[in-house]
Amino acid sequence: MSQRILLIEDNEQNRYLATFLLERAGYQVVSAEDGAKGIALAKQLLPDLILLDIQLPTMDGHTVARVLREDVTLRHTPVVAVTSYAMAGDRERCLAAGCTGYIEKPINPATFIQEIGAYVAADASDGVEP
Repeated sequence: MSQRILLIEDNEQNRYLATFLLERAGYQVVSAEDGAKGIALAKQLLPDLILLDIQLPTMDGHTVARVLREDVTLRHTPVVAVTSYAMAGDRERCLAAGCTGYIEKPINPATFIQEIGAYVAADASDGVEP
C-alpha cells in the first residue's frame, strides 16, 4: 500500500506539479484547495504526511497547522510547510505553529521527492525532523 499524502494548496499549478511528482514516485495524493477542506480531509483520511501551503484563502497555513496539532489523531502526523515565505523568521514561525518541517517554493523537481521522503521516513522511524 502506498503512503497517502494530503496536499493543502490553493494554487492549481502548484497542486498539479506536486501531485505529478508525488504520484510518479508512488505516493497516493489527495488535495484540498483551502484550509477548512484540508482540515476536514485530514481528520477523515488520517494521511501519512500533510504538505501545507501557508498563504491560503480564508485561513492561513499557520492556523491550519495549529488546528491539526490540537486533534489527537493528527498530533503526530508530519506537517510540512511548502511555502514561498522565505524571509528571515518565516521558517521559525511555521515550526512554532506546529509544522514538522519547511520547504521553500518554488519547489525543485529534482530534489522534492527526496525531501518529502525524508519526512515520511522520519515519521516512520523516530519523528525527528530531517
